[in-house]
Amino acid sequence: MLDLKKFVLGTLAYAAITFPLAYVWHLVAFKTTYEKLGYFSREEPIVVFGFFAILLQGALLSLIYPFLCRGMSFGKGAITIALVMGGYHWAMHVLAAAAKQAIEPLPLWFGFETTYLAIQFSLAGLLLGAVYRKPSQTRTNLSVFKWFPREYVAGFQCFSRGNHLTQISYLV
Repeated sequence: MLDLKKFVLGTLAYAAITFPLAYVWHLVAFKTTYEKLGYFSREEPIVVFGFFAILLQGALLSLIYPFLCRGMSFGKGAITIALVMGGYHWAMHVLAAAAKQAIEPLPLWFGFETTYLAIQFSLAGLLLGAVYRKPSQTRTNLSVFKWFPREYVAGFQCFSRGNHLTQISYLV
């Protein structure tokens, strides 16, 4: 069954990381490189279309993640979604664009877009893995206390309900 809260959070998390990355990568940091490659065929890209494309991608990835990565740990789920969907996106975007458009030089195109997609889907995989992690995969104890001398933390009591820390008190 679809967890609507996680679906929406996964969609928004993907868009929140991918849209700024895509905008800065393609239209600011490496704009002249992409222009020289012949990637842009418009004077001004329609940014709102790009935003909605990314929002749709996020919704689809957020919908796919719980089925593709069911029963996997956080790390394995993040790597699986990044490799499977990143590989799919690479094939249908990078390889297909090279086949259909006069992009030259191709090694530069493949290098730039492969690097961009590796960053994009690594971050997306981590975010989706975090959104869909199981409650048992979150920490409910305050493990930060293990770094302090015992006499300083001996009086602390931590109470939790499910995955939420509800109270920290110090016994006098």
